[in-house]
Amino acid sequence: MSRIPVEIDTPDIMVDLDVLERNIERMAATLRAKGLQLRPHAKTHKMPEIAARQLAAGAVGLTVATIGEAEVFAEHGATDLFIAYPLWIGPRHAERLRRLGTRARIAIGTDSVEAAEAAGRHLGAAAGDIEVMVEIDSGHHRSGVHPEQAVEVARAAARAGLRVGGVFTFPGHGYAPGMPAKAAEEEQQALGRASELLAAAGFEVTRVSGGSTPTAELTGASAVTEARPGVYVFGDAQQLELGRCTMADIALTVAATVVSRHEGDGTTPRRVVLDSGSKVLGGDRPAWATGFGRLMDHPEARITALSEHHATVFWPDDSDLPALGERLRVIPNHVCVAVNLVDDVAVVSGGTMVDRWRVAARGRNA
Repeated sequence: MSRIPVEIDTPDIMVDLDVLERNIERMAATLRAKGLQLRPHAKTHKMPEIAARQLAAGAVGLTVATIGEAEVFAEHGATDLFIAYPLWIGPRHAERLRRLGTRARIAIGTDSVEAAEAAGRHLGAAAGDIEVMVEIDSGHHRSGVHPEQAVEVARAAARAGLRVGGVFTFPGHGYAPGMPAKAAEEEQQALGRASELLAAAGFEVTRVSGGSTPTAELTGASAVTEARPGVYVFGDAQQLELGRCTMADIALTVAATVVSRHEGDGTTPRRVVLDSGSKVLGGDRPAWATGFGRLMDHPEARITALSEHHATVFWPDDSDLPALGERLRVIPNHVCVAVNLVDDVAVVSGGTMVDRWRVAARGRNA
């Protein structure tokens, strides 16, 4: 996609359909060659049109973050959904899960005895219809239990009437320079140990779930049976800086316009301001990132600050400063956040706008 179609007013999110479909096919083929099943995380895109393409390419089901996201994708025909989150189930959550269970195979995450007991108590007779995956901490140190505690949580889930299907983890510490390979190795070790312990305790481990976009292509099949990457469909500035994708793999950009331009004078920086602030790009910036996003056609420029409706871009001295009114493509740092900020996206193929897709699961945070 070499230009911004004239039909698009800025700021607006654009999805390059050709790159998107290539990314979907490549990840599916890569994991298939490894003997791994693909269960992509749909929280990245939140769009049924993309989920349908992932499933058609061979994904065994979808991963989601919330019951609300699961409801949206079930409404659009998804029949196998894993809510990869340590849910705390109350009466209303339980009723929603019961309804979901009549339309799709549902699995949920848990990482404590108390949460497993609460889920079984509120699901009642429907508890056996819901599969439970025990979340393991493989080094990210967010949610998840140590592998040695997996049996304790699984036994509590079984006593509560839930079906224990296996274990999962999120190797989120792979989202840092030099860390993807180490995170993938630690994922294998943690999931392998937890699976061994569950099997020795008499549990039938049918699924061992891992993998994020930085680690999915590094994940081996020795312990893991499926991977759950999400960002790979679009790519983003974080993945670029981690070396997990190239500019050619970027399928989502924000169309932006230069609204302010300053040559600088030695005391003030040479810069432009774009109309794509934090309300469309999102505000994520890891400590190691070189800016608040990147420019697709000007990789040497740096977004140094974001306001709600302003993106300040420092421009190198050896490159022409863009003109007022010039339209540029911005790569968000964290694409999942950017997508959740808009109602719909422009779909572009060969530089022509071909459709608009609604972000159907936007805001379904519970």
